[in-house]
Amino acid sequence: MSTGSIVGLMQNSVKEVLILVVPVLGLALIVGLIVAIFQATTSIQEQTLTFLPKLIVILLVIAFFSGAGFSHLGNFTKALFSKIPNLAK
Repeated sequence: MSTGSIVGLMQNSVKEVLILVVPVLGLALIVGLIVAIFQATTSIQEQTLTFLPKLIVILLVIAFFSGAGFSHLGNFTKALFSKIPNLAK
């Protein structure tokens, strides 16, 4: 297996990780910003106030998108396993 194909395999792996993680982190970031703006306008500086909404949003996103994410990850894994015989050459 050539260096170029290994680099391509690593790029695809990083792309898959980003596809699976960006929705969760993106929505957690948006909720964190909304809560931070709320805290700044009301002068409430409670640390636990940011934790609970983020946790709820992260759990909801995982619950709604886990089926599609596992399907996508399964297809990637099947494609990766199909390339194993070429790695032995």
